[in-house]
Amino acid sequence: MELSQLEEKALWLRKEMLNIHKISSGSRLASCLSPIEIFVALYYGGILKFDSKNSNWEERDRFVISKGHGSVSLYPILADLGFFDKSELLKVGKKDSFLCDIPDTRIPGYETINGALGHGLGVATGMATGLKIRLSNSAVFVLLGDGELYEGSVWEAIMLASHHNLGNLILIIDNNKTSMLGRTKDIIDLEPLEEKFDSFKWKVKSVDGHNIEELCKSLKEFKENNANYPKVLIANTIKGKGVPQLESDPLSHIKSLKEDEVEKAIENLK
Repeated sequence: MELSQLEEKALWLRKEMLNIHKISSGSRLASCLSPIEIFVALYYGGILKFDSKNSNWEERDRFVISKGHGSVSLYPILADLGFFDKSELLKVGKKDSFLCDIPDTRIPGYETINGALGHGLGVATGMATGLKIRLSNSAVFVLLGDGELYEGSVWEAIMLASHHNLGNLILIIDNNKTSMLGRTKDIIDLEPLEEKFDSFKWKVKSVDGHNIEELCKSLKEFKENNANYPKVLIANTIKGKGVPQLESDPLSHIKSLKEDEVEKAIENLK
């Protein structure tokens, strides 16, 4: 896809997520809006290798979404690409639907669901190790929320991945600087994040997480880099991106919008 088409996809996806929130107000809207461009870059930007008709295709790249609550915005992409029927999007959060407010392992296209936050990178490290042993060309991508970096299990996986030279592992941090109960700088400041990963012998790069061109370029570079070290892309994002009242609220993680507020937000998107 051309860059303009990718940007149109991001706008479409943001609107789709707002419509889902109108159907299922339990979805974590602000958390789902910050990784929109990351999802678009991965699935439409030629980064991920997948087969929507065979979600368990052996040669696929693996994508582990550690911040599961923030990935409901992936549902429209999976439906658009044919992993499941688009009509399922009208039933998100309903009793007869496999599309829940927190993703379920039944969803075609999801590798795993990790329960408590902080487990996704460890799971992905295991996958990357197995693929390396099998001499597979598949890569393992992981999406991690910055608030998950408070978990000790994350840093265990960071150490393990570099020790075992997992060059097939690419971590993306949705660095929206806001966790469940406020701004990360006010809870436990995570900076300097680049220096921390560098000290653990990871290849580190920071980008604007809402700039699809930067995301695609950086992710392609990482995937094509065969060096024996894991890579981390720090995607600087805004929680609730596209909805000003969420962007400015440090407690946006737990906020829902009323139907009229959703309609207004959709109208204001450009």
